[in-house]
Amino acid sequence: MAEMIPNKHVSDNEIDLLELFRRMGKTMNRWGKALGRAFLISIVFLLRRWLPLGISVAVGIGVSYLQKMTSPSFYTSDMIFRNNLALMDGKTLRDNSGTTNEIISKINKLHTFCSESNSVALSEATLLKPESVKNISDISAFWIIDQNKDRIPDFVDYKGNHNVYDTTNIRMQDRLDIRVIVNSPQDLNLVRNGIIKFIESDSLYQQRNRVRLMQNQELLTRLGYDIVQLDSLQKVKYFEETRNLKPGTGGQIIFLQEQKTQLVYNDIYSLYSRKQSLESERDLYKGILTVLSDFSTPTRRDNGTMFYGMHIIPLFFGLTLLILIILANRYKLRDIYKRY
Repeated sequence: MAEMIPNKHVSDNEIDLLELFRRMGKTMNRWGKALGRAFLISIVFLLRRWLPLGISVAVGIGVSYLQKMTSPSFYTSDMIFRNNLALMDGKTLRDNSGTTNEIISKINKLHTFCSESNSVALSEATLLKPESVKNISDISAFWIIDQNKDRIPDFVDYKGNHNVYDTTNIRMQDRLDIRVIVNSPQDLNLVRNGIIKFIESDSLYQQRNRVRLMQNQELLTRLGYDIVQLDSLQKVKYFEETRNLKPGTGGQIIFLQEQKTQLVYNDIYSLYSRKQSLESERDLYKGILTVLSDFSTPTRRDNGTMFYGMHIIPLFFGLTLLILIILANRYKLRDIYKRY
């Protein structure tokens, strides 16, 4: 008798599970039918009222075009700087100087001036005329992201949501992106010069750059001296190794000691490579910043008809649809209002 009780519980559990799945299936079937019916009703409702909905879309397009014609135009363009003050670690690709972060924060002060419409402070910072500053809507600096640490820029972190703890996709520590919004594309050159002057007028950055160039020159001098010394050592070793070669019988040469001249060649080539890298750094990147990609003149304004239509057309369509739904159910709504 005791053995039959567990079997009975098992049978009851199986029945309960089957009943549960059956009820879930019925519920999902009802939901599916309700959704299908609601979808068909919505399609029929929209088709029967296509005229007022179409008029609302046309009105939205017209208002968007009118907004475009009456609003001042603005253009967006980007420029990429190289921070020559960055002290890059070859293994971790980190900037030991931290100057790129400082420069981005410094440029974002111009963003604050633009957002506050402080044209006086913006004019003094960029050394631009007041009439030129009035055409600037925004100036912002952003990090450039390097995916997989291959030292190739992949995208700009415009939203500022990059995870600083990500060790695979990292911020490029020696580059930054500058995005400006102006009312006239002809002012981009003036804005570029103003931003460069704003950064290079910093006395601390000027001093850091002088120290960098001085250290570069000192290292070049030392490398030149070491190259001359190794070249002389190479000649001495070659003479000694040649003198230790003795002719043998049958015209064969017998080596009395191992040649080591090739070891000196590797050192010389390594020093030459380092010297050429420093010369490129000195000649190509003399200033605090170097423009890698200048502003491109945009051919179209950003705030065209589509810019306003993305907001205005859905607004008009939604309001019209809401009014039509209220009119179609006005009697039911009136009864509900009277009841409560």
